[in-house]
Amino acid sequence: MQGRKTALIVRVDDVQREQLLLWLRATKTPVGLAKRAWAMLLLADGQSYAATSRQVGLRERHVRKWAKRFLRDGPAGLHDAPRSGRPPVFSPRRGDSPGQDGLRAAG
Repeated sequence: MQGRKTALIVRVDDVQREQLLLWLRATKTPVGLAKRAWAMLLLADGQSYAATSRQVGLRERHVRKWAKRFLRDGPAGLHDAPRSGRPPVFSPRRGDSPGQDGLRAAG
């Protein structure tokens, strides 16, 4: 039994393929981005969404989500979107919060 055909067909040109391979080879690439790049390369090579999800270690619905973003925005669509939330309280450089002297001993 074959299953249904997908409407999302990922095609990668030479420039995009080179960018995705660059992310896969770089040691500083975040794991999530590397998995997404690997998934797009597998899909572009004709592998199914189910087989790609098993090989890469993502759920099939997530592979489809990233494929949609890739088709819409290209390789830039594979980056994480900015998240909402409270801004950081501590300075990344100094490690202490403004207005506090740090921890004090009781007593």
